[in-house]
Amino acid sequence: MEYRRLGASGLKVPALSFGAGTFGGAGPLFGAWGNTDATEARRLVEICLEAGVNLFDTADVYSNGASEEVLGAALKGLRDDVLISTKMSLPMGDGPNDGGSSRSRLIQGVEDALHRLDTDRIDIFQLHAFDAGTPVEEVLSTLDTLVRDGKLRYVGVSNFSGWQIMKALAVADRHGWPRYVAHQVYYSLVGRDYEWDLMPLGRDEGVGALVWSPLGWGRLTGKIRRGQPLPEGSRLHDTASFGPPVEDEHLFRVVDALEEVAGEAGKTVPQVAINWLLQRPTVSSVIIGARNEEQLRQNLGAVGWSLTPEQIARLDAASEVTAPYPHFPYRRQEGFARLNPPAV
Repeated sequence: MEYRRLGASGLKVPALSFGAGTFGGAGPLFGAWGNTDATEARRLVEICLEAGVNLFDTADVYSNGASEEVLGAALKGLRDDVLISTKMSLPMGDGPNDGGSSRSRLIQGVEDALHRLDTDRIDIFQLHAFDAGTPVEEVLSTLDTLVRDGKLRYVGVSNFSGWQIMKALAVADRHGWPRYVAHQVYYSLVGRDYEWDLMPLGRDEGVGALVWSPLGWGRLTGKIRRGQPLPEGSRLHDTASFGPPVEDEHLFRVVDALEEVAGEAGKTVPQVAINWLLQRPTVSSVIIGARNEEQLRQNLGAVGWSLTPEQIARLDAASEVTAPYPHFPYRRQEGFARLNPPAV
């Protein structure tokens, strides 16, 4: 397993990490992902550690805390061998203070997460969504306190826009508070929006990407093909509306290219899709998920080899879309590109 620095921090994380969204699955979204119990989770954890994957990611809203509980149980006796990442800010109830990133919410939420995870510290703590109603200074000063107390080691965000991250980094620098070193983002061959603003920001400011849904919300598993109906057992029947949309023609163009490259490389479609991500700038770790041992072992096969430059170029071309304004002049016009070349 390759280990990479998380952004500009000194923490090294594995190129692949494990997402525990399937642990304790409940509800219309997470129940469709999977409902792995502690015993099954322990086996998946052991397989990960055998492969060098020692970073496990979860969130308080994953099955209303059950994912954290199952992960904590699965890591019993292994705490010093692993890194735990969790997220917070999305509502956990209907009360006025049950969501967001206020001082009250963060302090209590961290205590609750530590209890569910059965640990005394969280290695990577991320705000799951931007809270427009709480001052940035309140958020960062609270995170600073939690870091100083030893309850959090590194802090980051998830699903933020560029300006939201930059504002927080400026405030953190002004006050000497911890900087965000991680951004958990959606990025895949059928969803390359990360490249427009967030990737250049991450490279310039030392914010490493922890990639979620590298298979395009389950669309790049190799089971979806041009001219064929959605497989009967696909979770997309129940979860497509929760995830990022993809136009059919764009999806099939990418799938066609993936199948061609996979055949040449002797790999599976998911392995090629994940390996492509591992070649991209700013990517610190790609989060893989699995409902069973077979899926996990297949995804672990995405490392230990590399696509050729020519294969990467073909996948780039098949997945490329027109850049939105103000980015398209820098992609299309030589004068613009000379001043600000693309990140990739």
